[in-house]
Amino acid sequence: MSGCTGTLHPQAREGLRHFNAGEYFDAHEALEHAWNAEEGEAKNLYRGILQVAVTYLHIRRGNYNGAVKVYERSRKWLDGLPAICKGVDVEGLRRDVEKVMEAIQRLGPERIGEFDPALLKPVKWEKKQIYTCDRCGSEMYEKNCKVICPNCGNRFDCSDLNLYFD
Repeated sequence: MSGCTGTLHPQAREGLRHFNAGEYFDAHEALEHAWNAEEGEAKNLYRGILQVAVTYLHIRRGNYNGAVKVYERSRKWLDGLPAICKGVDVEGLRRDVEKVMEAIQRLGPERIGEFDPALLKPVKWEKKQIYTCDRCGSEMYEKNCKVICPNCGNRFDCSDLNLYFD
């Protein structure tokens, strides 16, 4: 899936920071901005994580039916993605939310208040350094200590990037 290469949208990175801090409403807001700004197939990644955040928010608020409904929606977006997308461990997220939902379904709507919040795991993601091409302004990516602009082909290696100024 070509939309899974490269780096996360800045609002998606912000959303993941909120998600991993347990701030699920704020995660939803930031991820919604990323989802609306995305042009490629990575839209599904942002939508899926956003839906997991809303699922967790429903669980925290004791809304069993809302959690189940939104979880099913999240599967629509996450199930078609590869194990890693834009540096996000999608497979790990799918496993984690599956465990959460198994626990919720065992408890049922009457006992959702007994849910163990320790099951709400952070999303694992690779925090890539982002470079901007000095020729054309495009986002550049690093691979094997080489930074290449996908737009104009401008190249740097690690020795060019490790400059320090006093």
